[in-house]
Amino acid sequence: GTVRTKGGTPFKVFTPFARAWRDHGWPEPAGRPDVEWRRDADLLEGLGDDALPAVLAAADEEAVDGPAGEEAALERWRTFLDEDLAEYGTARDRPDLDATSRMSVHLAHGEIHPRTMLADIAAHPDGGSEGAQRFVTELAWREFYADVLWHRPDSAWGDLRDALVDLPYDEGPETDRLVTAWREGRTGYPFVDAGMRQLAAEGFMHNRARMVAASFLTKDLHVWWPVGARHFLDHLLDGDLASNSHGWQWVAGTGTDASPYFRVFNPVRQGERFDPDGAYVRRWVPELAHLPGARAHSPWDHDEGHAHGYPQRVVDHAEERREALDRYERTRA
Repeated sequence: GTVRTKGGTPFKVFTPFARAWRDHGWPEPAGRPDVEWRRDADLLEGLGDDALPAVLAAADEEAVDGPAGEEAALERWRTFLDEDLAEYGTARDRPDLDATSRMSVHLAHGEIHPRTMLADIAAHPDGGSEGAQRFVTELAWREFYADVLWHRPDSAWGDLRDALVDLPYDEGPETDRLVTAWREGRTGYPFVDAGMRQLAAEGFMHNRARMVAASFLTKDLHVWWPVGARHFLDHLLDGDLASNSHGWQWVAGTGTDASPYFRVFNPVRQGERFDPDGAYVRRWVPELAHLPGARAHSPWDHDEGHAHGYPQRVVDHAEERREALDRYERTRA
C-alpha cells in the first residue's frame, strides 16, 4: 500500500510498479533484538528444555522440501547466492536443472525477510549481474501481487478485471473427469503431467511448469481459474494467496496483465524449449522413461510411446486453443 502512482492511486500493471518500487527503496534488515527469549511458563508447562528442538527435528524428518526454520533458510540462501545467482537469469526457466533458489517456501512461512535477501544481493560480488537483477524482479512480482491483493481483497477468489466476466466455462461430469485427470497428472501431455506429479509428490512445482499447467486447465479445458488455484494451495508448501491467485489470473487473462487473453501455452513446445532433453518429464513420468531426449514430449509420435501405460491425450491442444480464442473474442465483442 505504500508504493503508488504519482496520482496517489494503486498500480495496476507490474512494470511501472516495479520501477516505482525500486525508486522507493527499502530499509535495511532489522537487527536482532537485544533481549533474551523467555518461555511462556503456562504455555510450556511440563515440557523440558529440549522440547522445541525435538519438535523441530521431527518436523525436519517429515519435510519434503528440506529443513525448516531461519537457520535452514539462511543456509539455503547462502548456497544459492554463491552457486546459482549469476546464472539465475538464464537457468531459472529450466525445470530439468536445479537452478532456482527454492526460497519461496521460506518466504511464505516468514523464515527469511525479503529485505535480508535484497541487502545480501546488493553486497554480493555478483549483485550487479543479470541473474541477480532478475531475482530482484521476482521479489518485485511478489510485492506487486501482495499490493494488488491489499487494495482488492475480492481478487483472492474472483476476477480482478471484469473484461472477461461473461467468458463461458465448461462444467458437468465430463469436465469433472478432465479436471481429475489434470489433478492426477494423466492428461496425456507429458510436461503438464510432470508438473502436476511433482506438485503431488513434493508440494512444489517449478514456476515454468506452473504456468503451463495453469494454461492447460484454463485454456485447454476451459475451467475457471479458482478451481486450479485452490488445488495448488491445497498442495503447495510455498502457497501464498496473493502470488497464487494473481499468478493464475495472469495466465487466465483476468488479472493485472494488459492483454493476456491470447496467451495459450503449447505444452509440447514449452517442454521442448525448457526441458530440451526430456529429463524433467522422465523424472516424474516414468512411463516415458524409454523415450530418449525430446521424444518424451510427444509420445504419440512414436510407435512405442504408449507402450508402458502412459495415457492418451484427453483433448487436442490445437482444437482447444482455437476454441479458447474464439470464446475470448466473442466475450470481448
